Amino acid sequence: MLAGPVLHQYHFLFNPEPTRQMFTMNLNKTILKRCAALAVMACFLLPHTLAAQNNPAAIIHTSMGDIQIELYRAQAPESVENFINYANSGFYDGTIFHRVISHFMIQGGGFTPDMQKKTTGEPIRNEANNGLSNTRGTLAMARTNNPHSASSQFFINVQDNVNLNHVSENNSREWGYAVFGRVTAGMNVVDDIRFVQTTTRPPFSDVPVEPVTIDSVEMISD
Repeated sequence: MLAGPVLHQYHFLFNPEPTRQMFTMNLNKTILKRCAALAVMACFLLPHTLAAQNNPAAIIHTSMGDIQIELYRAQAPESVENFINYANSGFYDGTIFHRVISHFMIQGGGFTPDMQKKTTGEPIRNEANNGLSNTRGTLAMARTNNPHSASSQFFINVQDNVNLNHVSENNSREWGYAVFGRVTAGMNVVDDIRFVQTTTRPPFSDVPVEPVTIDSVEMISD
């Protein structure tokens, strides 16, 4: 006759039903936990998705293709309204990307192909302290050393440039550069622009040899 512990061992091996039931119970618990986690995630993401759908959107028509963008009105209201006003007035039509640095960003919205600076409106307040980061594909306001000097010019980050983010209000560098939108389609066009051949046209450097023009900026929702 088999001893008790041995009998128990053989019962386990040759009668797998209790093990199967335990496995099924554990599997059901795992599925329920994952469903609950997904439900919580959906509740968290839904407002953000809806907010994104309500963001103004535009198409930057360039000589190298279209770049579609969305604008973060909630986080950068002044920068967004400023951009929309310039776009709707036709200000950007015929301007160029006058500063192109392949490992940094492409900048435009202020000069004509013959490097004449267009007359702009009043500068706006720097909104770099809005929590948005200068990551690849984001749009930010260009400015001088004065933190609150941005007007029409903007740039598109072609890589993560977190060194441009807001740190403090102690000085111009730490004030950072205000992100106000992002590219939603056409990053391939941005990448094509970033790799064009550039030259120096004193006092400017990093100027495309062949002008890359902004034909127009079309607001598709505002």
